[in-house]
Amino acid sequence: MRKESIIDLRVAIEFQHGGTATLAKSVPVCETFEGRPVWEGIVHIFNLEGHPKATRAYAWSSPIEGSDRRRFFAVLHKGPIKSPVDAVRAAIVAEPRTITIRGN
Repeated sequence: MRKESIIDLRVAIEFQHGGTATLAKSVPVCETFEGRPVWEGIVHIFNLEGHPKATRAYAWSSPIEGSDRRRFFAVLHKGPIKSPVDAVRAAIVAEPRTITIRGN
């Protein structure tokens, strides 16, 4: 990942959650559902100072379909979120879905 992208992820964490984020490491994550990949990429683990409830955050970006822009995800390590995989799963569940309703 380009250095600018790591900076973008740090800024996303700090803007969304507060505190000061410092990159600790990056890990590959492959989340599957019924044996098929749902999301695959690198999750960056940041140490987080100055946040009242979390000392770590997970961040990554994904391309926005039909655009050259990216969407940034920043998830705190707290509550049920204990790992990069947990963070990705939480983001997948929270992701808005488009529902098509077919008339009769």
